[in-house]
Amino acid sequence: MKELFQHAAITDGVTVRVAVNFLPEQSHPEAGKWFWVYHIRIENGSHETIQLRTRHWRITDARGMVNHVDGEGVVGEQPRLAPGESHDYVSGCPLTTPHGSMEGFYTFARADGSPFEVRIPFFPLAAPETADGRSSA
Repeated sequence: MKELFQHAAITDGVTVRVAVNFLPEQSHPEAGKWFWVYHIRIENGSHETIQLRTRHWRITDARGMVNHVDGEGVVGEQPRLAPGESHDYVSGCPLTTPHGSMEGFYTFARADGSPFEVRIPFFPLAAPETADGRSSA
């Protein structure tokens, strides 16, 4: 299963795995819109129950424009993970360029309420190239 996820980071026993795919059917290059879907798996390899509280994303496009996105939980959830448990979710990212990247961190709370950050690995967003060198849709 781990082969499905191209990117991973481990922080304090918590592993974040990411698989990302370009979605041509949701992209419109002629209108300056490209779209990717990403699947995240969070695995609690620590010895304590933890709960995801917030997320912070740093999304960069091919022009170097950076967008910071902060919010509660992930896709409307704040999963609680006992040792050995995992949580999967899928979300998406639109860009106005055919290339970019994402990275960030989650803030979790330990059983005693103390917060800690878990790194989300850097991963590239890249639309496939066509034979003429332009990004396809």
